[in-house]
Amino acid sequence: MIPVFEPIIGEEEVAFVTDALKKGELSGTFGHYLESFENEFAAFCGCRYGVAVSSGTTALHLAVAAAGIQPGDEVLVSSSTNIATALAVAHNNAIPVPVDSEEETWNLNLDLIEGLITSKTRAIIPVHLFGHPVDMDALMEIAHRHKLVVIEDCAESHGATSRGKMTGSFGDMGCFSFYANKVITTGEGGMVVTNDEKLAERLRLLRNLAFTTPRFRHEVLGYNFRMTGYQAAMGLAQLRRIEHIINEKRRVAHTYNTKLADIPGLQLPVERDWAHNVYWMYAVALTPEFGMSRDQLAVKLREQGIDTRTFFCPMNQQPCLQAIPGFRAIPCPVADRLWETGMYLPSTYTLDESTIGRISETIRTLAG
Repeated sequence: MIPVFEPIIGEEEVAFVTDALKKGELSGTFGHYLESFENEFAAFCGCRYGVAVSSGTTALHLAVAAAGIQPGDEVLVSSSTNIATALAVAHNNAIPVPVDSEEETWNLNLDLIEGLITSKTRAIIPVHLFGHPVDMDALMEIAHRHKLVVIEDCAESHGATSRGKMTGSFGDMGCFSFYANKVITTGEGGMVVTNDEKLAERLRLLRNLAFTTPRFRHEVLGYNFRMTGYQAAMGLAQLRRIEHIINEKRRVAHTYNTKLADIPGLQLPVERDWAHNVYWMYAVALTPEFGMSRDQLAVKLREQGIDTRTFFCPMNQQPCLQAIPGFRAIPCPVADRLWETGMYLPSTYTLDESTIGRISETIRTLAG
């Protein structure tokens, strides 16, 4: 079976993790590797501060908490995303408001944002879906006009740029995931980056149980969202070759683009002329012209030893979010359609041209 993704772990990762273990860099409160990973990853993103945490989900949760979002506040979120984005809002007792997707990039539709803003709206969390950046210049203009906090969900966009500027460096905070299938991985793990010194201090306080002085007296409710030292060691080793990883991801995507071109009913991922897409996953969507449903295609590909995954169930359809008092039933027809028709193909960045050719030819034959 050709998997959707396989993490690639090299000798340097093993060496760094082993060194961290030998030095006793276990917990997430001290050690060379944790500080180095935070500093180097923040610099890579064009930010001054990095705060490493236990997952991309806790990065989002921490960012919403640090932003001072209050119970009952509304936060606009991309409708087509992993539920972690909305959970970060909900677990802070605020209300996620889904924003429907664009037809081509599948990111949130900027033309819809202002029509969804109310007196309760405090923030917006754009998701750079599958590695294609949101048009952040346009989004930031809207956010500034309405005095909204911007928290970028960069779980899938390490190294992606919008008009030459890194995702994660536009908003008040940027949140990254280092889950096993992300651009770089620590197994589990995440990071919040920011250019705001006070926000960085707040993030670090809340991440570590909000310890102050005296140590075991707590003024505010904190969290235990720490990353371990040996996870940071692995992340640092991965970060040292992130440019190679991104280049290989783009190679895989461009090979797919060539081999899947002109198949009726198959919508391929785009790259706007102002964007640098890192193609976290190679995602496609089917239209009726393809001749079979997404689910039928997935079954037939699996029979040929090719694994796939669906797009995300949109936030407007999530029962756990619909149960939140004050949740607005906002139609998201594009996100709904992507949930029914979208899938991503095997996207490990070491896939060779022959394997991509086999996958592509199988899809072309099935489409015929």
